[in-house]
Order: sequence, then structure tokens, then C-alpha cells
Amino acid sequence: MSYTNPTIELLLKHRSIRRYTAEPIATELLELLIRCGQAAPSSSFVQAYSIIRVLDPQKRAIIAEAAGDQVWIKQAAAFLVLCADLTRVNYCGELHQEAWQGYTEHSLVATIDVALLAQNMLTAAESVGLGGVCIGGIRNNIALVSEVLDLPALVYPVFGLCLGWPDQDPAVKPRLPVSAILHDDQYDTSRLPSVIQAYDQTMQDYYAARAGNQRTSNWSTQTYQAIYGKCREHMQAFLQARGFFQR
Repeated sequence: MSYTNPTIELLLKHRSIRRYTAEPIATELLELLIRCGQAAPSSSFVQAYSIIRVLDPQKRAIIAEAAGDQVWIKQAAAFLVLCADLTRVNYCGELHQEAWQGYTEHSLVATIDVALLAQNMLTAAESVGLGGVCIGGIRNNIALVSEVLDLPALVYPVFGLCLGWPDQDPAVKPRLPVSAILHDDQYDTSRLPSVIQAYDQTMQDYYAARAGNQRTSNWSTQTYQAIYGKCREHMQAFLQARGFFQR
């Protein structure tokens, strides 16, 4: 029996798109994509997110430089900054004479809500032919980005999202096999070395064979460089100063 359908096919062919045509995105379409994002699950239905659409070219340029000179931030038809937002939650507490306490659980709820919102938006965008890429690099200088966007306390930018009509057709990156991430009843560490070795070879072959940006690398090396090279040690103090993860 085949379980394939258009939705599954769309999800399985996701690629990050970083080059776009000059065609704009209609406001009505962008608002529809946001409504699709809002349809995602939300813990206790708090909907702890807000979106800043960055229209000002100067602000885009500042954010692009802060994110590591990611020029597609300046070129995308739409650039959105997706924020964890506890201001409305805090207001609900004020209505009941409750002071904000900054619990980690509530900070996690807001961050997860943003991620679910973004995934729905990106899938909806791809369903109509748009492409996009998430921009975690805005956290390189999260204080500057927050200042540029005039974000208040209890709001922090989780990541950016570029959207536009694709002007490139990259190959789909091979993901880890399901057997590497699916465990039955308990976590099994014994297969880790063989799984990583096999996946390293898969990714090495992919990087060597793809049409553009060929390189000699593998997954474990790239992951090590990405995680240990981007510690962003400023994040804890920044988030706690904003009212997140305080206890």
C-alpha cells in the first residue's frame, strides 16, 4: 500500500532557497501564510508569538550584516523576524494581579510556539511555489536586532524567515535515516557509531556530487563546526534580561 499524497511529497522535497526573483509576494498571500502558521498547535492555546515584517531596506541591511552577511535577507521578497512573545501572556497575568516570574516552562512554550508557527508558514509557502530559508544568524547579535526592531521586554527574536519566488533549484539534502532517530521503548546508544559513520559517507557523497557549492565534508564535521563554533555565549544573559528563563 502506498501512503504517498501531495502533502507528504511536498514535505519530503523541502529545500532551503536563498536566491529569489524580483517578483513580490502579494500582501493577501503573505497574510494567508501567517494564518496557516497560526493554525499550528499552540501549548494551552497561548499563541506566544509575534512577527515583524521588515520592509525598510536599511534595517534589512543591518540585520543581514549582523547575521553574517547573509545577502538573501536583503534580496528576499519578504523578510520576517519571528519572535517569542510573552507580552500578551503577561497582560493576562496582570488582569489577575499576578506578577511576571519568568519561568523556564513559559519561555519554552513561547519558543516552541514560534517554531511550529514557522514550519506551518514555510510549508504553506512551498505549497504555492514560494521558497524560503530560516535565519538563525540573527542571534549572532540579538541585542542589535532587537534594538533595530524596537522589541520590548518579554519579546525576543528566535530566527528570521526569508520568503520569495525561487531563482534556484537545489537538490534535497539526505536526512538521517529514520532508524537513526526512532527508538522503541528506550534509547539505544549502541548503534550511534555505525549510524554516524554511514551517514557521514552519505553526506560526503552528496556534497561532492551536487551541482553547486561542492565541497569535501561530512555531517559530523559540519555539525561539530556549526555547534561548537556558534556558542553565542551572550544569549543567556540577554534572554534573562528580557524576562525569559529566569527560574
